[in-house]
Amino acid sequence: MPAPRIGRIPHFRSVSSRAVSARPPLRPIYGCGMVSWWHRDVLAAGKLPLMLCFLAFVVTFVLTRTITRMIRDGRGPFRNQVTASGTHIHHSVPGIILLIIGAFTAVGGPDSLGWRSFAAVAVGTGTSLVLDEFALILHLQDVYWSGEGQLSVEAVSLTAACLGLALVGFSPFGVRDVGGIELSLRLTATGILSADGVLSVICVLKGKYRTALFGLFLPPAGAIGAVRLARPNSIWARHRYRGERLERATRRAADFDRRWAPLQVGWEDFVGGKPSQPNPPQPNPPQPNPNPPASDEVHR
Repeated sequence: MPAPRIGRIPHFRSVSSRAVSARPPLRPIYGCGMVSWWHRDVLAAGKLPLMLCFLAFVVTFVLTRTITRMIRDGRGPFRNQVTASGTHIHHSVPGIILLIIGAFTAVGGPDSLGWRSFAAVAVGTGTSLVLDEFALILHLQDVYWSGEGQLSVEAVSLTAACLGLALVGFSPFGVRDVGGIELSLRLTATGILSADGVLSVICVLKGKYRTALFGLFLPPAGAIGAVRLARPNSIWARHRYRGERLERATRRAADFDRRWAPLQVGWEDFVGGKPSQPNPPQPNPPQPNPNPPASDEVHR
């Protein structure tokens, strides 16, 4: 019986070893995808200032609401800023100043990434401060801690959603090395988001701010809100509704609020703080003159 030959490696093992050694090392797919997205869709596409604007907007709103809650509760080192003449300085005032600085820097400053980033941070911070008092500017009354003041939370949420979609959206512009299939997908997504934005604008005109916010992420919600009746106190209703149509809109808004108001109020209280002041009284509509002047006096 011949002795076994020791030290000789079978051929199939050698091939398998070479095949294994030729394979590239495995990389984390998630990390690679995030790095690729960061370079292609943010840095290469010129969206770094937009990202800084978005982050400044969100962080400023969170800090502002935290500070105002502490001021209302009498906690912490923060106090209301009052001038020597007794005028309360609302934080929308420095917000407007920051907006002006950011706009002038973006328009007249050097065309460099540093200056554009500075303008983006200034615009994001200023916009957040102004929209946090959107209800005050709209009503020309201090309704910050009343039920009417929750409109500011809706305005901030809608703006943050638009900035976020613009940042992580599928824009086909400014992105390098885009193939035919990817370009088609990006163009389709851009068209859908554009139509969705139009539906959200219609919802805003109809006074459905929450529907406009959800419609940015769920197009069917935006479409339903755009085709249904507007709220009776909205811009759309004031210009287009009369008589029976206005009564139907009033009844439908009352039914909707009765069903969904507790959930909506709970979310707004969680984000913006629970109101601690009553709503301001509604202005009385102008009454017709019981003794109108004669026609000849009018012509005079």
